[in-house]
Amino acid sequence: MSLNDQQLMQYSRQIMLPQIDVLGQEKLLAAKVLVLGAGGLGCPVLMYLAGSGIGNITVIDPDQVDVSNLHRQILFQQHDIGASKATIAARQVSAINRDCQVTAIASLPIEPDLYDLICAADLVIEGTDNFASRYQHNKLCIRAGTPLVSGAVIRMEGQVSCFDSRQKDSPCYACLYPDAIDEQLNCTANGVLPSVAGMIASTMVTESIKLITGIGDSLVGRLLILDAMQMEWRCVGLKRDQNCQVCQRAE
Repeated sequence: MSLNDQQLMQYSRQIMLPQIDVLGQEKLLAAKVLVLGAGGLGCPVLMYLAGSGIGNITVIDPDQVDVSNLHRQILFQQHDIGASKATIAARQVSAINRDCQVTAIASLPIEPDLYDLICAADLVIEGTDNFASRYQHNKLCIRAGTPLVSGAVIRMEGQVSCFDSRQKDSPCYACLYPDAIDEQLNCTANGVLPSVAGMIASTMVTESIKLITGIGDSLVGRLLILDAMQMEWRCVGLKRDQNCQVCQRAE
């Protein structure tokens, strides 16, 4: 996909980066990204994906905008309360960048349909807030061979990692969390500082751009953890669990 004059100007500050250049920008414009969730993480993720020039974005979220969302879900406004998150998010992304072809899915697809969407994507970004969905998305990404960028945020803490079953030694989400986690560990029950969600979302998009363009060292095999109270980042290594019931069984 060759860039026209308008695109060369629009993405000029990004193209100036030697790691990106014109070839990297063309890869971004050709990329298909599936965003799961248009909440506290999904909203800033979508904005930065659009700004960076991702050519094709599909966003899935079955929920409607609630007044309690507005402090962190920055694509939405007061007059959007009660409207479909996915629909509003897609409209806002299109307004940011007309190069982006955006598809909104305002219901939960059944698993075969979700699998087809994941197969069609170059990358999946996970921003949901419940572990059942995360386990399902992890399983389907492994089956499809589609890399997964996963982020989570609660209170003043957050974490990001990448899982890529195309890489032989890559762990999966179930390697990190092999057992069921307390479903009360979410923003609804514990609260969240909106700027922390933005910090994690920005990191997720950075990792996505790196994976799409093939630059730098990704967070595959590593977990990046933020403690915003102390304003400390730390990175810990992740190894593939040889007894994992998900990625080992998939082989």
